[in-house]
Amino acid sequence: MIGVVCEMFHIHPQTLRLYEREGFLHPTRVGGARLYSQEDLERIRTILSLTKNLGVNRAGVDIILRMKRRMDALHREMEGMMDYLENDMRKEFQKRIKEALREMED
Repeated sequence: MIGVVCEMFHIHPQTLRLYEREGFLHPTRVGGARLYSQEDLERIRTILSLTKNLGVNRAGVDIILRMKRRMDALHREMEGMMDYLENDMRKEFQKRIKEALREMED
């Protein structure tokens, strides 16, 4: 909930509301209460690090978060391709072993 998250990060509730209005956070709502996921907490940690430690403004934070989402999507896509190639190579390897064993039997 918003109060707990504010205590965790030593920030004002208005800061979280601002981040939500800016589209940086998308907490789940139950009734009128905001519930923050682990992903939201990581994003808050990132935003605070960028703004407080590195002096990045909100426009910069927006660009960085969008780039991070895109990089994460590309990473997942690449992992999927690697899984496909690995499975394809495994099938080819098994096929060649079977052929080699058949030739040895003949």
